[in-house]
Amino acid sequence: MSIIPESHRDLLERPLFAHLATIRPDGRPQVNPMWVRWDGEHLFFTNTTIRQKYRNITANPEVACSINDPEKPYRYLEIRGVVERIDPDPSGEFFIALAERYGLQLDGPPGDVEHRVVYVVRPIATSQQ
Repeated sequence: MSIIPESHRDLLERPLFAHLATIRPDGRPQVNPMWVRWDGEHLFFTNTTIRQKYRNITANPEVACSINDPEKPYRYLEIRGVVERIDPDPSGEFFIALAERYGLQLDGPPGDVEHRVVYVVRPIATSQQ
C-alpha cells in the first residue's frame, strides 16, 4: 500500500520535475531538479557515480523531494524517503526511458553511460498542499 495520497498521485504520474534533496558530507543540503518515475511503490531517479549527489547518497541514503503542480503552483507533494538500493544502468536503458517520458528522443545512450545508476527510493513520509 502506498503512502502517497490519492489526491496527489497525478503529480507523480505526469512527467514533472522532482527537486531531489540530499545531504552533503558537511551536513548542508543539496537540491537539484531531476527526472523521476513512480511505479506505485518506489521513486526512480537517474544519475551518475561521478556527481556529488551520488557521494551524498552513498554517505547518507535519506532524501526528500518535492513536486509542484505547474497549473496550480501552490499545490505540491513532498516525499521523504530512503534510497533502498542503487542499480547500475550501464546501457543507459533507464536514462533513455526517462528521456522519452520527458519528451526527448535520443539517438543513443548518454556520453556518461558507463557511470549511470538508478536510485530506488522508498517513500516513508509525505506532506502536501
